Amino acid sequence: MSDIKKVVLAYSGGLDTSIILKWLQDTYGCEVVTFTADIGQGEEVEPARAKAEAMGVKEIYIEDLREEFARDYVFPMFRANTVYEGEYLLGTSIARPLIAKRLVEIAEETGADAIAHGATGKGNDQVRFELGAYALKPDIKVIAPWREWDLLSREKLMNYAREHDIPVDFAKAGKKSPYSMDANLLHISYEGGILEDPWAEPESDMWRWTVAPEQAPDQPSCLELDFRNGDIVAIDGQAMTPAQVMTHLNRVGGENGIGRDDIVENRYVGMKSRGCYETPAGTIMLKAHRAMESLTLDREVAHLKDELMPRYASLIYNGYWWSPERRMLQAMIDESQQTVNGSVRLKLYKGNVIVVGRKSETDSLFDERIATFEEDEGAYNQKDAEGFIKLNALRLRIAARKRK
Repeated sequence: MSDIKKVVLAYSGGLDTSIILKWLQDTYGCEVVTFTADIGQGEEVEPARAKAEAMGVKEIYIEDLREEFARDYVFPMFRANTVYEGEYLLGTSIARPLIAKRLVEIAEETGADAIAHGATGKGNDQVRFELGAYALKPDIKVIAPWREWDLLSREKLMNYAREHDIPVDFAKAGKKSPYSMDANLLHISYEGGILEDPWAEPESDMWRWTVAPEQAPDQPSCLELDFRNGDIVAIDGQAMTPAQVMTHLNRVGGENGIGRDDIVENRYVGMKSRGCYETPAGTIMLKAHRAMESLTLDREVAHLKDELMPRYASLIYNGYWWSPERRMLQAMIDESQQTVNGSVRLKLYKGNVIVVGRKSETDSLFDERIATFEEDEGAYNQKDAEGFIKLNALRLRIAARKRK
């Protein structure tokens, strides 16, 4: 511990990280640098400055990373149509490599000896933060208080805060929140409370971003999304940055009850965990992107992408964003997106994302002359199908003769 003179702490200003800040000062006798990131969680981050100052912090980093998060992490992930275990759109997972990167960069800028985070010893986030940090700075020291201290209950945390005059809103903190929540531009997640019983239905007032589908408007909302190289660049003809795209789709999607999920997932540390998620923008983006690819991607390229996607999703979920294998897959995915250009028209209606049109002036592989059910004027010789079928059936016919 005597080797640690300065630590960069991922700091939200909430109860847990405020206690961690004081605990680091007392336990390690070190200077603490705080880092607070705005990645679209929907809450003001500037109040964290006053809280950190009140605890004697001299170096305070508060950064708006929404555009970087959307542009360099979320959008590349969605080029792969990434879904973990068939359901989870990886809202928490994809935020961790960015935070890890900035923790390491700030440690270098400030001459810090270590970084610290507030992830528990049961979850995935400790893995994601630390794998990212070690990949970017191999010799970095990591402090994870939840794996070291004995403050393993809310009562002990509150007592510690009182004993050390930690500036926490005790009136608010004294009421146990029924859920553990994490939010960013891509999603908001809910865990704990009654959700620890997989049979229990989530309470209707838990959801914050979306209306219930049955209470959504009776008229659909219509959108036209323009794609360039696999990324959405405009909505209804208005050019937007990645963060603006996601903000807009979160609002419209939430109004139409889009993006609720109730999932039991397999954590990397070995346990199953039940979580509920609201991912309006991500749900819309995934549906629209697949529609755009259906028109512009070669069949075998599309199928190969689908085969590799589960591996790519697991890499992100398990914290390997900065690994060489993820970078390799990303290069392949990005290359495939050079022709994913055009527009997709959608209807959002009571929890459903409905594709009602897609077009590409430059890269469509759809040939109406060949696909038509009407006379194709010789564009496709149907007699060719006979030989195609017989050649593909050859091994099946040989095997069937052998069985007889």
